[in-house]
Amino acid sequence: MVHDPPFSIRIFFLASRPQLSDFLASVERRAYKQALFAVRDEDTALDIVQDTMLKLSEKYGGRPAEELPLLFQRILQNTIRDFYRRQKVRSMWTTLLSSFSSGDDDDSDPLETLPTDSTSRFGNPHGSLEQSQVLAIIEKEVEKLPARQREAFLLRYWEDMDIAETALAMGCSEGSVKTHCSRATHTLAAVLKAKGVEL
Repeated sequence: MVHDPPFSIRIFFLASRPQLSDFLASVERRAYKQALFAVRDEDTALDIVQDTMLKLSEKYGGRPAEELPLLFQRILQNTIRDFYRRQKVRSMWTTLLSSFSSGDDDDSDPLETLPTDSTSRFGNPHGSLEQSQVLAIIEKEVEKLPARQREAFLLRYWEDMDIAETALAMGCSEGSVKTHCSRATHTLAAVLKAKGVEL
């Protein structure tokens, strides 16, 4: 059963922009249901709709009223896709870290050694809670990585950039990117092992 949003999202409306306010008021329930069907979680769906409304207001608030529906839908769909991309990337981290052995060298690229059809014990309903706990540990430990390792790791595995794009963004060589990523993943894998987490 689809519920109405638990509270009004109209808190973001600006009184000086009545056209935008009227438009957002007219689409909020449909957008919420659309997001809910996509992500199957009420809180996440509400966050997605709120983010969409904020982005529309901040970037396109001055556009003609007839352009708002298409712009809103584009932003909504992009926000939903971003949510799924983040979920996919975060889930990949546990598989990525489980693929390492102490013999890997610092110049290898972790994604190149990751099995394309790998499965982990997290791929079942019982493992969902355990996966979320492992991801929480990983995210906390990522914050402790040296700056360059953290930057390379996040650009490669969070922003989904390839090696060349990461090297360009960091202003370093592709070899350095591989080294930073390899060291970061080895460090994270070692931390998880020390905490008794068997991937």
